[in-house]
Amino acid sequence: MIHECEEHGYFRGEECPLCGEEGKFIMSDYEVEKLGRSMAAILRHGNGDPDMDEQGFVDIRDIVSMVKGRDQNRWKWLRPHHIEAMVETDPKGRYQISGADVRATYGHTIKLDLNLPTDNVPEELYYPATDEEAELILEAGLMPTDRAMVHLSLTYDDAVTAGSVRSEDPVIIAVDTYACSEAGFPVGKAAKTVFLCEKVPAECLYLAEEPEDDYDDEDYEEDSNAEEEKDEERED
Repeated sequence: MIHECEEHGYFRGEECPLCGEEGKFIMSDYEVEKLGRSMAAILRHGNGDPDMDEQGFVDIRDIVSMVKGRDQNRWKWLRPHHIEAMVETDPKGRYQISGADVRATYGHTIKLDLNLPTDNVPEELYYPATDEEAELILEAGLMPTDRAMVHLSLTYDDAVTAGSVRSEDPVIIAVDTYACSEAGFPVGKAAKTVFLCEKVPAECLYLAEEPEDDYDDEDYEEDSNAEEEKDEERED
């Protein structure tokens, strides 16, 4: 569930992780799940024909109106701040707010120009495949299937988690992001552990080796911050 702390803002759970206060109730777990599904349908798949710009942004007030229009009785309490609470507390970074607009950061089935940042992308990312898919992918490259872009995972373990939906023991394929960019297909960061690319040529792919100590989200954030500090020093 989502609450709001007067001092630290929105949070998920029973108590503010920073001060321990219970805060003001915003939404139940059930409401979070249902609203998330509605937002995904609109922002990822264009359901309801929203007024969406080329980067996938839709006015938050339009989202509220569209969700209410599906079931006025269920959603009569919905306001723009509920959308903001969803976005700010989403653990995977599935949404982004810019001004009065919101968009999904990945998972789209509609073609958009997301204009994602391509700096500080790890040299190696990962993609899960089934046994049947792996050989073909290594030979022919990676192309989008049920989504508009190829989705890549930050770590080996992230890819295993993503692939476990379709296979009990997914084959993890590594992507050389530098070679992919040099081939004309830059990789952009969409969310905390998700990166997107138009396609990945076969020469940029190889079977990944399971690491002893997986490079995790915190390692990536530390490296990204270090790179940003170096860039600032160069500018000075």
